[in-house]
Amino acid sequence: MSDHVAVIMGGPSVEREVSLVSGRAVEKALAGLGYNVTTIDADRSLPARLLECQPDVAFNALHGRLGEDGCVQGLLEVMGIPYTHSGVLASAMAMNKPVAKKLFAEAGLTCPEGRVCHYREVMAGDVLPPPYVIKPLNEGSSVGVHIVLDGDNQHRLEGEEWPFGDEVLVEKYIPGREIQVAVMGERALGAIEIRPRGRFYDYETKYTEGKAEHFMPAPIHPDCYAEALDIALRAHRALGCRGVSRADLRYDDEAGEPGALYLLEINTQPGMTPLSLVPEIAADSGIDFSQLVAWMVENASCDN
Repeated sequence: MSDHVAVIMGGPSVEREVSLVSGRAVEKALAGLGYNVTTIDADRSLPARLLECQPDVAFNALHGRLGEDGCVQGLLEVMGIPYTHSGVLASAMAMNKPVAKKLFAEAGLTCPEGRVCHYREVMAGDVLPPPYVIKPLNEGSSVGVHIVLDGDNQHRLEGEEWPFGDEVLVEKYIPGREIQVAVMGERALGAIEIRPRGRFYDYETKYTEGKAEHFMPAPIHPDCYAEALDIALRAHRALGCRGVSRADLRYDDEAGEPGALYLLEINTQPGMTPLSLVPEIAADSGIDFSQLVAWMVENASCDN
């Protein structure tokens, strides 16, 4: 058993508040299991804090840039501290949506059609026939995502500042249903359907109670359910992920079932909040929150 666990949370990204909620939930679970837990709110003092507390394992509860894109993973590799979730390369590739899409395509997985455009090009006019989706290249939790529908009078981020870089990913909008699959090690645990009460499953909907309905297991055609699990596991392997990941898919069943599945992305550090999907999927498989967290700690490692 790894006695001393440093839970790294918070950080400077736009997902800071969600990370703090995840980190506190993990801290409570680990303390209840008898682990010695040190929490660290990640900033530039992180290396010094880790040297000071000398943990056996780091539980990376960060979300978004720096914590999820390979940066903190690289620090932990250099320091020789085993850590949860995916390694440096897998984390970096998963966070870069265009790179991940290329690797998914090479693995034979179907993603929505799209291309990378300059922000000014998107502002100037439709770069794809609507409906389409505008995304930052490397953010999570639907941060910065916009859906442009046919007939929208005001779109293309008009009147908004765009703090996510000069390039954006524009993808064909896939109608249908939100399906999420949790992978734990070499096992796809199950698929859940999310039905947002608003326009789509955005940041607010994900982290506000009552904004979406959860259906576990996802009530889709049995063949498509099995296919969703297979896609998630293949995507996990295609990027070289380890630990726990979550695959986000769209299920187009507008012409009836069985429908068509599209892989949107892989989240290598899914949330661990009370509204998060991976703990809910795991619970349906008989793995409670404490067991899930303990498994992640005991399977922590370094790539090198």
